[in-house]
Amino acid sequence: MSLPERAQGVEVEPSLYAADFVNLGAQIEQLIDAGARIFHFDVGDGHFVEPVTMGPIVLESIAPLVHRRGALVDCHLMVAEPERHIPQVADAGADSVTFHLEAADDPSHTIAQARSLGLGVGMAFNPESSVDSALEASAGADFILCMSIHPGYSGQTFMAEALERIALLRRRLPEDVLIQVDGGIDDTNAVAVAKAGAHLIVSGSAIFDEPDIARAYRSLCDDVEANPMETELKGTR
Repeated sequence: MSLPERAQGVEVEPSLYAADFVNLGAQIEQLIDAGARIFHFDVGDGHFVEPVTMGPIVLESIAPLVHRRGALVDCHLMVAEPERHIPQVADAGADSVTFHLEAADDPSHTIAQARSLGLGVGMAFNPESSVDSALEASAGADFILCMSIHPGYSGQTFMAEALERIALLRRRLPEDVLIQVDGGIDDTNAVAVAKAGAHLIVSGSAIFDEPDIARAYRSLCDDVEANPMETELKGTR
């Protein structure tokens, strides 16, 4: 099942960038037991973003566990020249891949490349890029990732102006194109993000910095499920 098909209502995606890597497998199991169905996997290259983060070797080690339990891995490429990295993450077990508008010379070609490798595909855009530019470049993508922080480091503060950008995307996108939001999402803003029109809500520190990660994840899910968005998704790609 693809990521768009899996997303029913609003999905909270635990961001593994914030996980305890000594206990990564156990934490993934705990979150799946709590209901997690999509995991967000960040790749940073030290060029497009400053930190070098997880890569295909780590992805290859966790993908069989995630898939065996019926969940998906959503790979976020915070990298320059994403076309060079997409085949590697496909081979390592990603189910979907997101590249950045600001890093792609030809977004339509990058979308087609991901599709040719059997991946779901999203396009991210940073806070300094316009909604118009994202809409123009994202034709053919399954979802658009609206960054609510500047990409790179976990634990940043949510940028409130993202809410207006999410709402504008939702008004202007076809109903079957999902909106993903990543950065600084916790129990103080998750409901507002969902109500603005997001279907895929990425959360890292708000889950993994808590002593009981399953309870923290479940709390975020319960919040957004109790406060449904004004516009429900009516179809999938």
